Amino acid sequence: MSQKTFATPAYASIATLSAYQSSRSVEELKREYEVNDVLKLASNENPLGCSPYVTLAITEQLGQLARYPDGKGHDLKQAVAYFNEVHSKQVTLGNGSNDLLDLIARTFVGHEDAIIYSEYAFIVYAMLAKILGAKGVEVPAKRYGHDLPAMLDAVQHTPNARLVFIANPNNPTGTLLSSEEIRDFVAQVPSHVLVVLDEAYVEYSPESNNRALLEDFDNVIIVRTFSKAYGLAGLRVGYALSHPEVATMLDRVRQPFNVSLVAQSAAVAALSDQDFIAKVHKINDGQMRWICKQFDALGLGFVKSYANFVMVNVGDAQSINQALLEQGVIVYPLTAYGLPEWLRITVGTPEDNTRLIDTLRDTLQSL
Repeated sequence: MSQKTFATPAYASIATLSAYQSSRSVEELKREYEVNDVLKLASNENPLGCSPYVTLAITEQLGQLARYPDGKGHDLKQAVAYFNEVHSKQVTLGNGSNDLLDLIARTFVGHEDAIIYSEYAFIVYAMLAKILGAKGVEVPAKRYGHDLPAMLDAVQHTPNARLVFIANPNNPTGTLLSSEEIRDFVAQVPSHVLVVLDEAYVEYSPESNNRALLEDFDNVIIVRTFSKAYGLAGLRVGYALSHPEVATMLDRVRQPFNVSLVAQSAAVAALSDQDFIAKVHKINDGQMRWICKQFDALGLGFVKSYANFVMVNVGDAQSINQALLEQGVIVYPLTAYGLPEWLRITVGTPEDNTRLIDTLRDTLQSL
C-alpha cells in the first residue's frame, strides 16, 4: 500500500501541533511492565473517589441509558446557578472543562486574532491557538506563575487580542494569584478582550473564588470542572459562568447533548455534598504538607502548591520517571512544558504518598 500525505484543509499550524500527551494508564503499565500493583499519581484525580450521593444518583439512572440526556441540562444548570449565586442564563455546561475551553476559543477567536497565556500554564491554551490558526502569545512566567503586569502589557500591545487564559491555581505549577491581583488585572483589560479564569482546582483553594467578578465585568468567563475535587473525571462534566450574552453565544456553538445523562445527574448530586468537598480539602492539605516535608528531607526543590498536586525538581526527570514506571508508580514528567527536570505529582492517600516517597527515595539513591 502506497503512503499518502494528507494535508489538513484547515490551518497550517495544525501540522506543527503535537497531540495532547495524557499520562500512562494503569492498564498500559500493567501490560508493558507486568506490574500488578500500580499507583497512579499523574492526572490529579481525587484519591478519595466521589461522594456516596453520586453513586446513588448514577444507580438511579441506569434504567434510562437508552434515552438522550436533557440537551439544555436544566437541573444541572439550576444546581450550578444556585450554588454559585448566579442566574441559570449565565451557566454553560461542557464535557469537562477542557470542552469548555475549546468551545470558548472556537466561539470568540478567528484566525486573525490572538490568545494570550502564560509560560508554564495549561498546555491546551497554546494548542487551541494552533488549532484555530490564531496567534498564540506566551508571556514569560514569574516564579513559575502568571506575571499579570506582563500579561496586561501583552494584551495592550497585541493587535486583535481576543482571549486571555489564566489558570488559578495554575496547572502544572500549582501557583496561585490572589483575588485582588486578578480583579486589578481584569479592570485594566479592554472590555472587548475576554478573560477566561480556569478554576479547575478552585475547591483546593476556596479563597481564590473569583465569582464576584461576574457582577462587575461582562468580559469574564469562569470555567470549572467536576473532574478534580468532586471525583468525576471518568464522567467528563464541567461548567462555565459568564455574562448571559456570552453564555448565549457559547450555547449556539456547543454540541448538542454534550453532557451525558449520567454525568448531569452525578454532578447535581456532587454539588449537594459540600461536606465531602470539605473532607477532600482537609485531607489534601494535610498530605500536601507531609509530602513537601519529605521532599525537603530528600533535598528536592519544589514549588509551593495550592492545588492537589506538587511540582518537584528531581534533576534527570526522564530517568527518574522511567524508574518509577518500572516500579508501578505513575507520575507526570513536564518536558512538554519546557521543564525537563521537573515532575508533577498528585497528592494521594496517606498509603499512596508513603509508597511514593519510599519508591522515590530508593530510586534517587540507586541512580
